[in-house]
Amino acid sequence: MKKLALVTLTLVSLWSCGTVKNSNTMNLKTLHTEEKAVQTQLLFKPTDEKVISLQIEKNKSLEEHISKVPALLVCVSGKAVYSDEKGTKEILQAGDYVFIENNLKHQVDALKKSHFLLIK
Repeated sequence: MKKLALVTLTLVSLWSCGTVKNSNTMNLKTLHTEEKAVQTQLLFKPTDEKVISLQIEKNKSLEEHISKVPALLVCVSGKAVYSDEKGTKEILQAGDYVFIENNLKHQVDALKKSHFLLIK
């Protein structure tokens, strides 16, 4: 329960970050559509109970790999490209996120120094 609260608090704080929205990319700001001072939205149920901080330097990559469990990748800062074997290619900036299916080859290429939260 503490881990879920930590994930929720982290995602809510990221919601306040400025971002340039990509047309096909999901962003935390789009989750909250009501005119309420405080809102929550279940975004992801982690199976591995891990929240991992990930940093990728400019022009470097998290090489192609497969995750054995579903994951949620949230861009905290920077700019990167997520791509996978299904042909998905998304530019991620602050507040943008992507769901990663288990057993799906994927990689992340940083266009700028980038920071992420990887939730499994």
